This record gives sequence, structure tokens and C-alpha cells, in this order.
Amino acid sequence: MKLEYSSIKDNDRLIITDFVCEPAQEMLKEKNLYKILWSKDQELNLMIDGYEFELCKNEVIFCTPLNVMEIPKEIEGLYSFVFNKEFFCLQTHDHQVSCNGFLFFGSSQPQRIKLKEKEIKHFDHLLENFKEDIALKDHLQGEMLRSLLKRMLIISTRMIKNELPQPEITNSHMNTIREYNLLVEKHFRELHHVKDYANLLFKSPKTLSNIFPKYSEKSPIEFINDRILLEAKRLLLYSDKSVEEISIELGYKDGGHFSKFFKKHEGKTPTVFRKSKRTIQ
Repeated sequence: MKLEYSSIKDNDRLIITDFVCEPAQEMLKEKNLYKILWSKDQELNLMIDGYEFELCKNEVIFCTPLNVMEIPKEIEGLYSFVFNKEFFCLQTHDHQVSCNGFLFFGSSQPQRIKLKEKEIKHFDHLLENFKEDIALKDHLQGEMLRSLLKRMLIISTRMIKNELPQPEITNSHMNTIREYNLLVEKHFRELHHVKDYANLLFKSPKTLSNIFPKYSEKSPIEFINDRILLEAKRLLLYSDKSVEEISIELGYKDGGHFSKFFKKHEGKTPTVFRKSKRTIQ
């Protein structure tokens, strides 16, 4: 199944697919698509960023264009909502649904939610509406589909917020965390310390350390380290760059320092990691 809406004028795209057909599989190679994956009927196993990822029945994950995915063609019971930023710009709509703050941080671990009975009914209803509206060809089609996606993101965002360590976290604190993560995404290759981002936010490192426990079990420095580690793994698995080249690309002038950092967090050197993963594949 591959149902697609696109507009040549605006270059926007929305696709509903189960990734069984070859054209849908080809989309996995594209680098500008956000993906919402819903395991509707059963437990499924996917590969995300080189690692096996178990998706339980009625779990949903939210993947950014950064996540490298492998989905078996023979997979059954997976429904995916795929779109580009031209169709729905997360930062533009952020003040309405806060999805950039909760669902698509672009960090090392895709966000996931477990649908309960009420949310399953919502998602079932949205899926049918998507199918109906994607078949209609009129000047309102794009806006109708955008409103359905926005509703899905709002439902998901509410679920995520309810599971936060402190669900009552203030908008001000949430904005700080969101801005911090966006800055990490932009500067992780050259800025490796919390104080660097605190300066950009005009806040103290201590202030950030006090805010983050309200949102996550991870500390500010762990967000930085996870993002560097994620990029290192991607480059090791999906590029032919040498460890020294990857080290320089990630802002380490000393390759030994990078290798030490990688081994501390991954348990093996970059070279051993690359060899072991490619042997398995």
C-alpha cells in the first residue's frame, strides 16, 4: 500500500504506506522525510540506525529524517504516515502542537508511545479519514490532510506530556529544553559542553541541570553525548570514512580522544564497533 498526496507547486508530500511495495521501500533512502510508524496488528522488528528495534502491538514511534531505517518488505500490520517539512513544518507549527519539543527532537532515541483503547479508536478513525481524503482531488485536499496530521500530533503530544517526570512542567521550562535540543542538533559537531549551550541560551549550566529532570532522566550533557554518539555510529555504519575522518567531522582534533569517548559510551572502540556490525549485517 502506498497512498500519496503531493503538490508540485509547494513541493509538499504526505504518504500513507505499509512499506510492503518496492516504491515505498525506496522512500527509506530519502533523507528529508519524517515518519510516524504504528504497529497496528502485532509486534514488529525494525532496524533503526543499525540496531534492531522492537515495536509492540499498538506502539507508535516518531522518526526524524536523521533516523536511518530498514523495514522488511514482508512485514505485516505496520501503518506509516510519512511527510516532508514542506507539508508540515514542525517549527512553524510548534506553538500549536509543541511536536518539535516532544515528538521529533532528532536525538538518538526515537520517541515512542503505547496507545490505549481510547487512543486506538482515535488512530483508527484518523487512518480511515486519511485514506478517504487522500483519494479526493480538490483544492482543499492538502489542508484537510494537514489538519488530520495535526490532530494525530496533538493526541500523541498529550500522551507524551502525561508520561513526563513532571507533567505540569511550565511552558517556559519546556521552551528552554526545546531550544537547548535544537541548538544541540545544530552545533553538536563543534560544541561538546553544557556551558557552551548555556551561554547561547543566556542561562547558567546549573539552571539547565535543574530544569532537565522535569522532562527527562537524561542530563544536559547526556543529550549532547547521545547526539555525538548517534552521528558517530551512523558514519561508522553507513559511510566509508576512516575513524580519523569521523573524529575530525565530529569536532575532535585528537582521534584518540574520540576513540576514548566512543569506547566509554559504547563499550568498544570505533574500529571494533564497525567490524562487528558489518560482520553481522
